[in-house]
Amino acid sequence: MPIETLVGTTLAGYTVRGKVGEGGTSTVFRAEHAQHGTVALKVLREKLQHDKTAVQRFLREAQFGARVEHPNIVRTLDYGQSDSDRYYLAIEWAGGEILDKFADKAGPLPMRDVALIMTQICSAVQAAHNVGIVHRDLKPENVMYDPATRQVKLLDFGIAADTDAAPDQRLTRAGFFVGTLMYVAPEALSGELVGPAADQYSLATIAYYLLTGTLPYTGKSPRELFSQLLTQPPVALNKAKPTLTFPAAVEMVVMKALSKQPAERYPSVEAFAQAFDAATAGTLVTPASATGAVPAPTPPASPAQDDDSGGGFFGKMKGLFKR
Repeated sequence: MPIETLVGTTLAGYTVRGKVGEGGTSTVFRAEHAQHGTVALKVLREKLQHDKTAVQRFLREAQFGARVEHPNIVRTLDYGQSDSDRYYLAIEWAGGEILDKFADKAGPLPMRDVALIMTQICSAVQAAHNVGIVHRDLKPENVMYDPATRQVKLLDFGIAADTDAAPDQRLTRAGFFVGTLMYVAPEALSGELVGPAADQYSLATIAYYLLTGTLPYTGKSPRELFSQLLTQPPVALNKAKPTLTFPAAVEMVVMKALSKQPAERYPSVEAFAQAFDAATAGTLVTPASATGAVPAPTPPASPAQDDDSGGGFFGKMKGLFKR
């Protein structure tokens, strides 16, 4: 049965109500279950049912999701293979909207709003790190945000990695990087297995984007962006947009987490979150050695809705489920 015809049918006890999104390896549906209620049901594409690597990656996502329990991570409810041989993954249905879409409409966001969002995402990522899992694909498209409750839910462990996995258990070939180029850490471009510091870099890029509506690198093509990530420093936060100004402490925290060398970032995602929260609250003092001077804190200007709000190459590379 073609995957498009699953709507209106029942798969492993889940009544499929409608399609939510699709990618290269799977399709996501909204479904109903007698016990779990409304869920997001991810189904592996039929053409990949007998692809060993695709199946392993799909099941690994389910297993990683089941390993990490946190209020800011969508719960993995069920996974397996149906009677019709379909591999499926049922996860908690998260309310709200994709953070990327919310930020496009409402951003750039106030500093304290960004701090609240980042504190929740970082707490979720730290929980994953505590059990040896590196997410490797942190970006606004993989975060649900409910403006009504201001709650965040982290999605999609599809390309996450187990830091304790033996080389022969890894599903990414050496020399091939995984992740989304606009948010990936420079060290990931070598194709080597990255550590928690790479997730911190991605989180800092998310914070930068939520604060400014732009990204720390300006490449308009994958080749140009790849080159900039390897050879150039990121654009300083206070140079991202002429209409926006941030306290020196906020800029210092974000740029430290965006350091090209992992060892120069914060010792953990939790430490980055705490520093960012303190900086946006005005309780973190910027050392003179970080900027050459200690400027007086300057409140950010009101977000400007101008033409440079995330278009071009960045605007073309969006979507919730890329695989």
